[in-house]
Amino acid sequence: MQKNQVFTTRMLIIGTSMLLIVFMAFGSAVAASKKPIIFADFGWDSAQVHNRIAAFILSKGMGYDVKYVSGETIMLNTALIKAIGGEAPNVNMESWHDNWQELYDKGVAAGNDPNTKEGLIDLGPNFPNSVQGWWVPTYMVKGDAKRKIKATAPDLKSVTDMPKYWELFKDPEDPTKGRFFSCVPGWSCGMVNEKKFKAYGTKQFYNIMEPGSGAALAASMESAYKRGKPWIGYYWAPTWVLGKLDMTMLEESPYDKAIFEATAKCAFPAVKCNILIHKKLPEWAPDVVEFLKKYNTTLDINNKFLAFMQSSKSNTDQAALWFLENHEALWTTWVTPAVATKVKAAMNK
Repeated sequence: MQKNQVFTTRMLIIGTSMLLIVFMAFGSAVAASKKPIIFADFGWDSAQVHNRIAAFILSKGMGYDVKYVSGETIMLNTALIKAIGGEAPNVNMESWHDNWQELYDKGVAAGNDPNTKEGLIDLGPNFPNSVQGWWVPTYMVKGDAKRKIKATAPDLKSVTDMPKYWELFKDPEDPTKGRFFSCVPGWSCGMVNEKKFKAYGTKQFYNIMEPGSGAALAASMESAYKRGKPWIGYYWAPTWVLGKLDMTMLEESPYDKAIFEATAKCAFPAVKCNILIHKKLPEWAPDVVEFLKKYNTTLDINNKFLAFMQSSKSNTDQAALWFLENHEALWTTWVTPAVATKVKAAMNK
């Protein structure tokens, strides 16, 4: 009798162990079956910080592998729509698609077409009311008594006033024209600026300078500002540089969709920077999509984490952690309590 009990006990232990092994193997298989979330890692800081905020939550709290694919606007969004190759991005956390409207419209149309695997879904705004335009230091228009800088262009209020003041912005490589700082090559805003130059007749007075990176564009503005020198060019917010420096955006006629698409001879649209995903993402990562639908920030929050980056010389990963530490009341509304607990634990390691 005792031998039978021992035998039965051993069999129960063996059976339980085998069951545990099966469950563990099943759990591993489930985790392994999760496809990676691949972020379009554009060349500007705010997009990269949002990528890393979302990636930290997805990897530490929801068990997903995450990747980043670097590149420029048109290239990455085309890859997202077409799902080109196994390393194509499937998430765009910060879409300024008013600057690439035609491609965006095609992507949305494909996303609604059940007969194709291509296409995108727009999940709505990450943050609303971002701005972009052409800027000059305010001291050029109003002066700066504290820095003993006199106004050198008091009537420079509109883009149409630019021809009158081109000599203030002389291009050192071509003194017959002024120098206008535009976008990094490959950014869609560069094509918009080209259209504006043609529409406003500005090209005969200014050369377009395309910096090699977003950091170089910001550095050109900050360097001129620190020295109290003239500077004119394109920029956008949220950015640390516009939060830190007193800049004036040149006036244009109000935004008109038809005019903007035809000639761009009007103001940039007030942009809602939306989150875009590949159309198939809801099929294999519905929990990720639900999280991204709830993800939302503000222009002020973006300026703050960008200002933190600049003042503390932090990278985008550190800025993401700073956000998670300082805006817990916000990001915990995007996820379940269980996910929030895992994320907080990972933050404290």
